[in-house]
This record gives sequence, C-alpha cells and structure tokens, in this order.
Amino acid sequence: MRSVPRWALLSSGCAPLLLAGGWTVAALLEGPSYDPVTQTISVLAAYGAEGSWVMTGAFLALGVCHLLTAWGLRPAAPAGRAALAGGGVAAFAVALIPAPSSGGSLKHGAAVVVGFTLLAVWPVLAAVRRGGVPWGLRLTPSVAVTALMALGAVWFLVEMNRQGSAGVAERLVTCIQSTWPLVVVASCLRHAGDLRGRNGVSGESSESGGASGVSDESDETSAPPR
Repeated sequence: MRSVPRWALLSSGCAPLLLAGGWTVAALLEGPSYDPVTQTISVLAAYGAEGSWVMTGAFLALGVCHLLTAWGLRPAAPAGRAALAGGGVAAFAVALIPAPSSGGSLKHGAAVVVGFTLLAVWPVLAAVRRGGVPWGLRLTPSVAVTALMALGAVWFLVEMNRQGSAGVAERLVTCIQSTWPLVVVASCLRHAGDLRGRNGVSGESSESGGASGVSDESDETSAPPR
C-alpha cells in the first residue's frame, strides 16, 4: 500500500481550524447584528458583510487544504480522492460566488449543495474493500460517517425551512466534513508506523536467529573429535 506523506497531516489539520477560525473572526467583525444560531456561514461572506474578506479567505484556504489532502491520500480509492478534491473546488466556488446581501442566489446555493454532497460521499468512495487497511479507509467507519453527514444535512434543510437553528446545524455538518480528512490521514500514518514497527521486529528476529545458527555451527566445527 502506498504511503501518505506527512505534509498531508498539516493540510488536513489546518482545514477545520481555518474554517472555524474564519467564521469566528468574521462573526466578531459583523457584530451583534449576526446571529450564529439562526444565520448561515454564507451570510458572513455575503456582499457588503463586514467580515466577508475573512470568510472568503477561509473558504479559499479550505479548498486548498482539501485539494492537497486528496493529493496526498494515496492509499484511498481514486473515486474518493476525486470527490474530496471536488469538495475543495466547490469551496472555491462558494467563495467566488458569494451570497447576495439579501435574498437567495441559485448559483451560490448550487455550489453549496455540490460541496456538501461531495464531502459527504467521499468517505464511502475512498474506502478500500480489503483487509489490512488503515481504520479510516475501512468500509464500516466510512459508511457511518457518511450517514452522519447525511443526517446532519437533512437537519440543516429542516432548520432552513422552518427558519430555526440553521447556523448550528450547518456548523455541525461542516465541522465533521472538514475534520474527517484529518482522521483518515492520521489513521494512515499510524497504520504505516505499525507496519514498520512489525517489520523491524521481524527483521531483528531473523538476524538474531541467523547469528545463533552461525555460532552453533562454529561451535560444532571447533569441537574436538571423540
């Protein structure tokens, strides 16, 4: 199995920090007029918002992180890597097609839906259906986290329709989506470390056994005949 470069730990780890940091700073710049419970993250990047430049930058940085992580996740199935990279491209689209200051935007909404969908299905598409793979790429946890994201997306839609806690639902889903790549990368690196450790122990045992065999043979050869 191909290894994951250690820089993928940086790109995947920065994704949730940049996203959460972006909406926190942008909300502070927006002031008390912004309600994080009922209003979405896109409102912070809308035209005319005080912290739009911060939230837009966070979306762009998130897209870069997803693209780099998808590139580095070599053990994952190609379809999953492509979906994760597509989620990164969708983050660019969300940043470059911001929501209007009032009302809705079909283009912005389409970019959000595509991004949500790709980042929800990539764990299942990235799963490797054979034994001896990292935990994060096994089918069972991949299906579980995809189902969790789907339920979160349904909750978000329900809250949007009833004008409830849409901001809370959206933040929960995006936190899971931005954190799961880090979990997968960490599990791949740990799996590779465990394999190296086992191979190292096996190699030492073989060398020890070989040395013992040579020593025994030497003793038998040097022993005087009876």
